[in-house]
Amino acid sequence: MAAAVATAQSVLPFQSPSEAIEQTVSKPVERHDVQTSINYYKDPGDGSLPMPIVIAENTVRNERPHTPRPVVVRDVTGEEDRYALDSHGFQFVARRSALSGLPAFQDDALVRAEYYPECAGLVRDVTGASRVFIFDHKTRCGPTNWHKLGKGNRSSRGPLMRAHVDQSYAGAELVLRRWFPDEADALLKRRYQIINIWRPIKPILKDPLAVADATTLADADLLGAAIEYPAAGDRDETWTVRPGAAHRWYYKRAQRPAEALLIKCFDSDAAVPARRAPHTAFEDPAAADAEPRESVEARALVFYD
Repeated sequence: MAAAVATAQSVLPFQSPSEAIEQTVSKPVERHDVQTSINYYKDPGDGSLPMPIVIAENTVRNERPHTPRPVVVRDVTGEEDRYALDSHGFQFVARRSALSGLPAFQDDALVRAEYYPECAGLVRDVTGASRVFIFDHKTRCGPTNWHKLGKGNRSSRGPLMRAHVDQSYAGAELVLRRWFPDEADALLKRRYQIINIWRPIKPILKDPLAVADATTLADADLLGAAIEYPAAGDRDETWTVRPGAAHRWYYKRAQRPAEALLIKCFDSDAAVPARRAPHTAFEDPAAADAEPRESVEARALVFYD
């Protein structure tokens, strides 16, 4: 299966395009840290596995118990360059997309034809990878309670208010073998990653995305959890996240469409400090009455020679 085409475009130190104006004016950075809560998995403590998420007939059933824990989510504004994929598990990159507006990102054919190559190029530029393959994308513009809307709720997908990682270590191999069945054994012998490209479709205040510093979570804080697709006889495996006092969470206030966030979900290189970064939407009480969030996320398999 052919990898997506990448563009040749260098990545500069983070600077939002609109901030490139008025360089001679020195203004103090005003950060907006948020006292909020993060929804973690409520582990019954009996050794049982988390209840599987079941996806069938355009409906997602997620009945896993969760427990909200108070946290402060730190605003990275003005300090974006401090955070990188291998050191923290996430990285902000200033890069515009040729696509704009929710209708464009809801056009699956247009997204695959134009946005997938953009994302592949962005990931290649940031990582230096030899091969990047975009295998999935999702748009989110629905309410936060979309899981509770019943049959067909997948069409109203909104922010996911639970800490998670999209692939566990075992789940990453499932994804690799699904998309590259004939090459998988050879690819598993080299370094590979799964990286999400997360982008606002319009500036985001309500229900922003928080990402955790990967080095503040131990593997013991993560629990493999299944997603089942009965009609296809297939499954995925993600990480759900137990609470931890050491966890440190970050976001960028009013993140804009020209500001992409790369999130590392998996890295086969066990020597790298950051192998996986949990993430979740969260509530900012100051933006409770803001417009609903619109965002798009693409997922990339990333390979190195």
